Amino acid sequence: MTTIAIELPAWLSDFMADNRAVYVEPESRMQLAIDLARQNIELKTGGPFGAAIFDMEKHTLLSAGVNLVFPSSCSMAHAEMVAISIAQKKLATFDLGATKSHRYELVTSTEPCAMCFGALPWSGIRHLSCGARDEDARAIGFDEGPKMANWKEALEERGISVETDICRDEAAAVLKAYAINSGAIYNGRRA
Repeated sequence: MTTIAIELPAWLSDFMADNRAVYVEPESRMQLAIDLARQNIELKTGGPFGAAIFDMEKHTLLSAGVNLVFPSSCSMAHAEMVAISIAQKKLATFDLGATKSHRYELVTSTEPCAMCFGALPWSGIRHLSCGARDEDARAIGFDEGPKMANWKEALEERGISVETDICRDEAAAVLKAYAINSGAIYNGRRA
């Protein structure tokens, strides 16, 4: 049998194991996602994106993810996909919205690319919070894929509320710092 596995950086596994904090304010949850992205760059464990999933009622961390495309040799290892996968594994379900008793929020340092956007409706996430914009990632060379202009409305029609521009300047600064320090821009081709 073939197994697909993505190895998490030790610092991320340790962080999730030790984290008992409550993140009441949307900005504190976003700050965590931005800090994950920053650490991923500084520790040279992947790209400039971070994401976290929180219980919407308790504001506690369920899972965290960082971009691991290069170290895992897997184009699907985006921060959002890693955070969703860890949450689903922890709860032993592919549908994070399966129970009425728990609702989950995905907080991501940058708006989702086309792939991550596509995964949201099937993940069971009920709320999406974004820091930097798609255009901020594109400005440093990332190809975010073809995403519909009305992507927020499309998610809201499916019961996923969306907030954008939370700590945008700080999140965009992480992307810029990555580019200035010659961080690898993968899949930068447009055609």
